[in-house]
Amino acid sequence: MSTMRELKGRIGSVQSSQKITSAMKMISSAKLRKAEIALKHVVPFRDQIQSTINNLLGADSDYQSPLTEQRPVQRVAFVIFGSDEGLCGAFNVQLYKSLIDSIDILRESSDSTIEVTVYPIGKKVKSLVAKTPGIQVRPVEYLSSKSTPDTLKRFSDELTEAFLAHEFDRIEVVYAYYKSVASQLMKTRLLLPISTEEFLSDAEAHRNTPYIYEPDRSTIFELVLPLFVRSTLQEACYQSRTSEQGARIMAMQMASDNAKNLLEDLQLEYNKLRQQGITTELLDILGGTVKDTE
Repeated sequence: MSTMRELKGRIGSVQSSQKITSAMKMISSAKLRKAEIALKHVVPFRDQIQSTINNLLGADSDYQSPLTEQRPVQRVAFVIFGSDEGLCGAFNVQLYKSLIDSIDILRESSDSTIEVTVYPIGKKVKSLVAKTPGIQVRPVEYLSSKSTPDTLKRFSDELTEAFLAHEFDRIEVVYAYYKSVASQLMKTRLLLPISTEEFLSDAEAHRNTPYIYEPDRSTIFELVLPLFVRSTLQEACYQSRTSEQGARIMAMQMASDNAKNLLEDLQLEYNKLRQQGITTELLDILGGTVKDTE
């Protein structure tokens, strides 16, 4: 049975932990607002590029590019965006599970043996991927979950070059899609080859719209497609970055709530022991008084 001194020490420890988790929640809330602003700036850029591709396909849907080349899938690369810091609940574990599910689905749908290469972005997810058998892990030392657009551009260009050099036949991105603070969806998105099929339905709406292309459609297409790859990768990074802060806010909120419940239980037990001690002292006093009277 715990003594009053032990309970008092535990109560103080839990109170300190509660203050820390509350402070971390406030810090994550501030970071979340910054991440949401950055994400709102990225999405319109990507949407505009997608609109340009729709216009081009609406004018000439038969155009082909090396970045849209569909090949037999033998070598696949996955880019997974995780976090560099912990205390964000099951955020990185869920991303890792989504990666494994995507790899399993790809291998089940193919008759041949597929070579899988994983680019883990973030220290926490990197440690999870490193323990996975049957895949090749390629850490990107200059990248982190907080990388700048220029750094992401460098990585995007390297992935594009690897695809064009037939080092990979398919490149996919695993990331957390930010829906709300309480909801982050794990998604896997095709990065390369670019699937023009997803644009064709929207392209129909632009088919009868008159556009003048300068210098020409082919040149514009060659410039826009790499930008689309870059913006898709950047959006995935910013989505995961925002989702990480949302997951951390929820984790710190749950930790604070658990600390509050634990404090209530400990305080109740402390009060019971204190009341028991007072009752024992009163009984001793009454017992001594009775003996003195006799």
